[in-house]
Amino acid sequence: MTDRYVRFVQANTVVTTASLVPEIRLHLASEVTPLWHATEAEMEREGLPPPYWAFAWPGGQAFTRLLLDRPELAHGRAVLDFAAGSGIAAIAAARSGAAKITASEIDPFALAAIGLNTALNDVTVVADATDLLESPPSGWDLILAGDVCYERPMAARVIAWLDRAVAAGAEVLVADPGRAYLPKGGLDELARYDVPTSLDLENRKIMTTVIYRYAPSSL
Repeated sequence: MTDRYVRFVQANTVVTTASLVPEIRLHLASEVTPLWHATEAEMEREGLPPPYWAFAWPGGQAFTRLLLDRPELAHGRAVLDFAAGSGIAAIAAARSGAAKITASEIDPFALAAIGLNTALNDVTVVADATDLLESPPSGWDLILAGDVCYERPMAARVIAWLDRAVAAGAEVLVADPGRAYLPKGGLDELARYDVPTSLDLENRKIMTTVIYRYAPSSL
């Protein structure tokens, strides 16, 4: 995590909380459009994704609320927060007593945000910058995949990898607010939350987000 990424996150966010989980403080964007524009030059130079790390998306908030309310789901387990963004769910897993927590992100700005956010909440999380989808899933008892089905190619890769994770013995939870490419089967509802959102990011002010245990019937 280089200083320039840390400085960028600090300069373009404020320390605040997400509506559904006021227990956790995060570096988040106070306004959507200025930050999006601020990252465009970096994105063009380095091929980086948009600043998803700067917002508490519905899936992450739902996971966080679930783990804070039901810490036994993560307690004593090796937990992976896949495509972790701000690291909010990883922080909740740490608060829940997970034995090991990995936050997976390939965006260096997100990794900087995760480092800042975990320090802010006084928890320890391993940030993993590798593309986990390139390797067989192993070593995790619980995998959290929040809001990953918003784009067809990404969803297809992730779901195929999660299929392999389930086959390897991991428990997989998927949090989804109604994205288009959520699998049609293998979903057992565990919890649902009405998550307040911004119209700058979503098409409505409340996103009903469902957390499913994922176990494809073909396995």
